[in-house]
Amino acid sequence: MNSRNVTKLPGIESPLKPAVSDTDRLVDELRRRIVNNQMPPGSRIRENELAEEFSVSRSRVRDAFGILEERGLIERIPNKGAVVMRLEADSFLELFDVREVLEGLMVRLATQNAEPEYWDGLIELFGDDLEKAVAENDFNAYMAAIAEFRQSCIDAAGSGTLRGLLDDIYDRVLSMTRRLMLVPGRASEGFRQHQEILQAMRSGDAERAEDLKRKNIRSARQWFLKYNDFLL
Repeated sequence: MNSRNVTKLPGIESPLKPAVSDTDRLVDELRRRIVNNQMPPGSRIRENELAEEFSVSRSRVRDAFGILEERGLIERIPNKGAVVMRLEADSFLELFDVREVLEGLMVRLATQNAEPEYWDGLIELFGDDLEKAVAENDFNAYMAAIAEFRQSCIDAAGSGTLRGLLDDIYDRVLSMTRRLMLVPGRASEGFRQHQEILQAMRSGDAERAEDLKRKNIRSARQWFLKYNDFLL
């Protein structure tokens, strides 16, 4: 049996923090704008305007563009410049398939590694208050709860490789996930599914937790297939 040794410990910070570079600062801000749909798919990103806004050189902007392009968030088109990546339905469906495997693995590892009480805070979060918020169409509260669930799981899973893969995918799908939440009934179903997942994790049933998480992703895929004409 795998040992369960993940606990929530007070943060310990080094007195010396690495300085955030201009490129990192620009990447973080552009990523935030893209995933929050402030820069929708197809939007043109102008190099000179960003250089002026952030008081950086155009070479720094180009460096940031290279990082964002590697993450699949933008593409650079000859004679047009950089634009926010527009995902086609086939590409999005492929990401659902990959997410099902990776997020199922994330939940299984997290369940195996964490003590049962590690999940108590999330179980409380996915309680009556959040259920009411979902019923009242407060999707920001629901998305914030999903983000906390994901972060807690990936921390407990303890795999840097898995974290990197999921971070890349999460950036690419977050904008569409927000839109999918607006489809009537999807958020309520997802909320109930996460309650079931958390109960399995709390009981230490890693196999059931993984199976439920994979079903959660498959159901989201089915909703996307049904409504993709309205989402893309």
